[in-house]
Amino acid sequence: MNSAQDKRQTPDDHHDQEVSVVVSGCPEEDARTVFDALRAAFTTDRSSADVPHEAEGKRPTAWSATVDVSEARVISGSVTLGVPVTVDVQGGYRAVDRLREGLADAFAVRVVGTVSGDQEEEVRLRLENK
Repeated sequence: MNSAQDKRQTPDDHHDQEVSVVVSGCPEEDARTVFDALRAAFTTDRSSADVPHEAEGKRPTAWSATVDVSEARVISGSVTLGVPVTVDVQGGYRAVDRLREGLADAFAVRVVGTVSGDQEEEVRLRLENK
């Protein structure tokens, strides 16, 4: 057997379980609430000490994280946002679905836009209070 065949990726490889998340257009307190919920549900590259802060000036601020959805945890109960939050997520189809399902434990989640690719999709989610 060819060693290159042994090393080919499967759909369950770690990379296929990562989702890129961008939160923008909301107050920093709501961005923190979203990242806290993501940390409660999944493993992320954003520590709890990494608190979102508004950038100075009139430019919009965007906060990002990479989320590993391979091991989901249940968020116990809903959380409160000050305003509805828009979240852009990008990753494999199954990974994006798992992220959306995890967020649904804490928020009312609505898909407001999608762009589909060959192996990945980009989805715009609207998070609101339950």
